[in-house]
Amino acid sequence: MQSYLDFEKPVAELEGKIAELKNLAQTDEAVSIGDEVSRLQQRADDALRDVYKKLTPWQKTQVARHPQRPHFSNYLKALVTEWTPLAGDRKYAEDPAVQAGFGRIDGVPVAILGQEKGNDTESRLKHNFGMARPEGYRKAVRIMEMADRFGLPVISFVDTAGAYPGIGAEERGQAEAIARSTEKCLEIGVPNLSIVIGEGGSGGAIAIAATNKVLMLEHSVYSVISPEAGASILFRDAGKAQDMAAAQKITAQDLLALKVIDGIIEEPMGGAHRNPEKIFADVKAEIVKFLGEYDDDLGPLEIRELRREKFLAIGTTLT
Repeated sequence: MQSYLDFEKPVAELEGKIAELKNLAQTDEAVSIGDEVSRLQQRADDALRDVYKKLTPWQKTQVARHPQRPHFSNYLKALVTEWTPLAGDRKYAEDPAVQAGFGRIDGVPVAILGQEKGNDTESRLKHNFGMARPEGYRKAVRIMEMADRFGLPVISFVDTAGAYPGIGAEERGQAEAIARSTEKCLEIGVPNLSIVIGEGGSGGAIAIAATNKVLMLEHSVYSVISPEAGASILFRDAGKAQDMAAAQKITAQDLLALKVIDGIIEEPMGGAHRNPEKIFADVKAEIVKFLGEYDDDLGPLEIRELRREKFLAIGTTLT
């Protein structure tokens, strides 16, 4: 069953009428609905196009958080073969919020990191809504070290509201773990790519996204703090999240203009959740393209230097 956001109400009404007509046709075969369904479908498509061509930053945030939006586990099933998951940080525990392991994408062996939010109540609780604890980031460091040792590219899928802010996480060194993971991203001598598939929240995202190339899905967001939290701090009113989202420049389009990211992967009309197969194919094409950009002629020093230059250049061309 399709889930609709508040601003999609015109589309919801039209698609609701289409569903009613189709149900009617199933109960009474004498009813001819073909022409009416086609007319309503065209209106629904036009309404969806009109809504999505003028989304505000806050509306894009809602799309990025859509309950039916594909998560890392969906990309994993669609893109990766010979998947071998690895668990634990070898220091404290396993963190299901960060999934990690090795597999093949289009036949090429790679290391993979992914933040998993979960798709239902049980899985969301298991994965802590994608909010990683220190052991999750230390596991990411372990995987990146192995990838560097064996010369495997690293692909990261970013989708988190932020690192988990619980007392236990702070006691076990959350900030230090995030810093070590960010450092490892910048340090390894193999090419790495990160793709923001939903939310890219604060240090919880950058810990696995300090990479040679950073891509965002068209309706994903990437920020130092959530709009609600930022509004609470700056405006003393979480209800001003819409204003905060606009001020933060958190959309893929804004960040590409600021040269914080390197590219945008276009989503199907209405968001990735309306046509997952299309977005899986497009994401795979971008990964394959990235893998082809780094051939054997580039050594570890060159790869690190390209990454270093990319991040040092951020903000230098602002006027």
